[in-house]
Amino acid sequence: QCELSGLWRNDQESLMEISAVRADGSFQGEYLTRVSLAGGCIRVSPLKGAQHDPGEAAWPTFGFTVRWERFSNATAIFVGQCFVGPGGKELLATTWLLREAVGSLEDDWRATR
Repeated sequence: QCELSGLWRNDQESLMEISAVRADGSFQGEYLTRVSLAGGCIRVSPLKGAQHDPGEAAWPTFGFTVRWERFSNATAIFVGQCFVGPGGKELLATTWLLREAVGSLEDDWRATR
């Protein structure tokens, strides 16, 4: 069974720390992008999310939002599922969307990645 709380590192060397998951499935934490780790201006950004009750399934699904602070007016959402891979290593498989602010409705088409 996967435990979502703890420190995670992704393929791009970004870090995410998730606090203990509450009884209602909610959690919070911090996200630090690779650019920050390389000494850039990006700072730790808060994240908030929720997961399904791990008692319902061995591999719970989850989602969280990151509000990038002090360097961007963008917001990212991640959805995924927690798995236990070979050797007992926990893995998070995720998909994300990032929304940047644009100055007009005409520019809406380029705001989401």
